Amino acid sequence: MSGPVPRARLDAREQWPLVVAVAPYLLLAILTAITVAEKHSSGGLTVDLVLCGLAALWMLCMVTLRPAWRESPPAMAVFFTVLMAIMTVLVVRDPWWGFFAPAGYLYAFRLILWPWQLLGVAVVAALAGTAQASAIGKTTLLGFVVYLAVVAANTLPMCGFAWFARRSREQNDQREQALREAREANRRLEASLAENAGLHERLVAQARETGIMDERQRMAREIHDTLAQGLTGIITQLQAAEQAEDDTADWRRHVTAATRLARESLTEARRSVHALRPEPLETARLSEALTGVAGRWSALHGLAVEVTTTGTARPMEREVEVALLRTAQEALANVARHARATRVGVTLSYMENEVALDVRDDGCGFDPAKMTGERTETGGGFGLVAMRQRIEGLSGTLQVESEPGAGTGISACVPAGPAEASA
Repeated sequence: MSGPVPRARLDAREQWPLVVAVAPYLLLAILTAITVAEKHSSGGLTVDLVLCGLAALWMLCMVTLRPAWRESPPAMAVFFTVLMAIMTVLVVRDPWWGFFAPAGYLYAFRLILWPWQLLGVAVVAALAGTAQASAIGKTTLLGFVVYLAVVAANTLPMCGFAWFARRSREQNDQREQALREAREANRRLEASLAENAGLHERLVAQARETGIMDERQRMAREIHDTLAQGLTGIITQLQAAEQAEDDTADWRRHVTAATRLARESLTEARRSVHALRPEPLETARLSEALTGVAGRWSALHGLAVEVTTTGTARPMEREVEVALLRTAQEALANVARHARATRVGVTLSYMENEVALDVRDDGCGFDPAKMTGERTETGGGFGLVAMRQRIEGLSGTLQVESEPGAGTGISACVPAGPAEASA
């Protein structure tokens, strides 16, 4: 009768209903009074009174005054065994003690663990059946069979009731366990939702900051590629106009070029603010746009640019065309500002899955190893950084090859599928 006590039974024992605490003593008192009334004029009353007192004292010491012992299966097994022994003697002496069976059932259901509970209930039922069959002679086969039938009529229903009560308790325990697990799962889910909400807020904040930073970088690149280059050209033309004050035609040419650069720069700045395609790409392919840019640059700086296209020209993704066009514009602007070149070449190469742009000159060059931060000792500045950001943002590569006195080569290579695939 040992083993872990189910929580449902522990809770029930802690409650210890009043009927369980009082009913056994009440039944014992009533049956003792009946015994006294029946045997006050005959012998043997003393033995009955001693047994009644022993039963009362046993229940008082083992159960009523020792609540902690109710949690001990061995102690309750001893208690129930002794109590049933006393009840057996009383039933054998006087059949009316079979009415003490409800007290036995209460103790069996409340204090005995399964499966021993089934045995306890069977013992109590057998004693009740014995008391009911006390008037039946057991010396004959028929009488013994009737006695067994009476005992079975008590034992089988009570054992069946105990079995179904046990099943009901197990189902209740399972439901309670499921409810506890569901509550725990809900608690964990709520915690996870709260954590996810906090994580989502952090991700949104990070995404917002990243978006702001990306937009700042885009605007910085666009401003550099449009306003900065345009203003540089305008200043160059105005300075040339100052030096040509005595030559009206030359002065007018430089002023006209400065005006045209201002208009073009303003147009490109507006298009950059609205994230539109550069104007040269609106009505022409990249190869044609590069030819136009190179022609305007040659006319402005008086230096011929050789533009070569290899492979089959085809439409490409908007970002690829914009990045390569801006790279060519920046490379040519650097040639005009720093290279002091006599020859410039631009090559656009269409390959199966890539497109490459090469801009080379025979100018003074510089030492790439001396690049520090975002500037170089030979004039490389934000332009190189912007070119690299554009190209690497498209999973491409940008290589700068140069050395003092040997010119400079800038090569950009970008993965480029057809425009239809991108769409």
